[in-house]
Amino acid sequence: MSLPDDRVAQIQAEWRRERPDLDVSPQGVVGRLHRLAGYLTEELVTVYERHGLGEGEFDVLATLRRTGAPYERAPGELAAHTMVTTGAMTKRIDRLVAAGLVERRAAQGDGRRRIVALTPAGLSAIDAAFTDHMANEHRLVGQIPAQDRAALERILARWLQAYER
Repeated sequence: MSLPDDRVAQIQAEWRRERPDLDVSPQGVVGRLHRLAGYLTEELVTVYERHGLGEGEFDVLATLRRTGAPYERAPGELAAHTMVTTGAMTKRIDRLVAAGLVERRAAQGDGRRRIVALTPAGLSAIDAAFTDHMANEHRLVGQIPAQDRAALERILARWLQAYER
């Protein structure tokens, strides 16, 4: 099977010409993953924006939603589950509070502990956005055959494991 003549292949050819002493084959994987990640992010963000959300806000709402009822977490837990700094999380929460999608309040049984919880409007918003998000992801991965998707998922999971251990 021959690879397509895409921008990454052109870049590799240029480097092979200029630096024949180096093996530039990793660019075939890393370069394509990097470019594809950019395209996929654009496609995902478009759906979030249709629901009035940015990528960060979607991430916070989705994290709260998947915790199950009563859809709440401490701000530090949210930061850990979304892999952003607590400062960035504070800004995201502020925007979501202003939009009426989450609320900050004292935790039950411990008035000193603060939590962030989905409001009814937030629950409705994330359920609608996530439904569209999943349809979009099905559309995106539907561009490659099912057998290739399954193989790609296994390969990426093994590779990601090397970083997330």
